[in-house]
Amino acid sequence: MLDKLKVGEKKSVTMTVTENDTALAMKSGNLKVLATPRLVGLIEEAASTLVENFLSADYTSVGTNLNVNHVAPTPIGSTVRADVELVKIDGRKLIFKISAVDDAKEIFNGRHERFIVNREKFLSKVYP
Repeated sequence: MLDKLKVGEKKSVTMTVTENDTALAMKSGNLKVLATPRLVGLIEEAASTLVENFLSADYTSVGTNLNVNHVAPTPIGSTVRADVELVKIDGRKLIFKISAVDDAKEIFNGRHERFIVNREKFLSKVYP
């Protein structure tokens, strides 16, 4: 299932911050700066996209843990790049080092865990 996925694999995704990506719009705060939940979504996009390239159609990955530090604000109009690097494979558990930068600085860092699941089995628990 994961025989080709190796520690050290990396993936980056980018976005441009819009009004819809702000803490005010996402109701996670009341400022017009990039919201932490939006950064979390960008990190999950990068990690899940990286993993999907190594899985058969019967499997997917789900996020199970995030430990993040949102260290600097980012204004509307900025370009943000989220980076993930696979640092450990423990059976079906995958551990990523994560970070994000905007046009000028690091804005986000931490660790993310994903777990490989069989799609059908997983969904049968959600929708019996």
